[in-house]
Amino acid sequence: MRHSKLTTVTYLAILALLLAAPLLGLYPVFVMKLLCFALFACAFNLLLGFTGLLSFGHAAFFGFAAYVTGWFIRSQGWTPELGILAGVVVAALLGLLFGAVAIRRQGIYFAMITLALAQMVFFICLQAPFTGGEDGLQGVPRGSLFGVLSLASDTAMYYVVVAVFIACFLGISRIVTSPFGQVLKMIRENEPRAVSLGYEVDRYKLLAFVLSAALAGLAGALKTVVMGFATLSDVHWSMSGEVILMSLLGGVGTFFGPVFGAGIVISLQNLLADKVGEWVTVIIGVIFVVCVLAFRKGVVGELLAWMDRRKARTQQA
Repeated sequence: MRHSKLTTVTYLAILALLLAAPLLGLYPVFVMKLLCFALFACAFNLLLGFTGLLSFGHAAFFGFAAYVTGWFIRSQGWTPELGILAGVVVAALLGLLFGAVAIRRQGIYFAMITLALAQMVFFICLQAPFTGGEDGLQGVPRGSLFGVLSLASDTAMYYVVVAVFIACFLGISRIVTSPFGQVLKMIRENEPRAVSLGYEVDRYKLLAFVLSAALAGLAGALKTVVMGFATLSDVHWSMSGEVILMSLLGGVGTFFGPVFGAGIVISLQNLLADKVGEWVTVIIGVIFVVCVLAFRKGVVGELLAWMDRRKARTQQA
């Protein structure tokens, strides 16, 4: 009970901080970027942390949805909500295609197939005329939400991003705690056991893959609307590595871990990029190695494990 109460208080405090961030002087665009990547990490964690599938190709969903959203808004004059919806639908369809090919394999074979497919998407984005090639897709207008609320203001855009992030975070929590989520956890822990109980494991894994891809696409689409551009770095294999880093750093299989990990990575990139240039990647790598050695379950995962051990000792006493 105490553990649950502490978690609730923590979430409420974070929610209050998010709502008050513009009033506290925090740069809205930075926080919006952080929330987009936090959503991306949560989407990835749904697949790895709760289903046990390690994808090396999640940048394909994030980046391709970013391009699709930007193209529809800039070139076709779509409103932002329709552009974002288009990006999410395309990412989900791409996830369905990837999943149908990849889920029949496990372990490193699954990871390598997703990486190979993602590299194909990267090549398409590099060569396709609508993406702008190496220059990327620039000058994407924010427009007006439902034709009513102008998103030109950073403050208005910020609260839209916060609302979307909170809705998705609660949605992921609901998915994981539902009967469907319990089956995913069983597949992660003991797939042969799930098969013996009569569950169609491939169908569950495919649905989890599509959900994760759609949420990753939503993160990429939001990022394009916030920042006003989509580039090849969004769909590059290194982006897949970054989201893995975020999840492992915060704690795979925890709800808040990926958010914490995204906060660390994006904050370090923002603070150090102007000071050390490309060395920021080395610094983040060193921090990652230290955290993996010192916190095997991630920062949030180790904290939760410590709280559980303390609770167990208290009950025994």
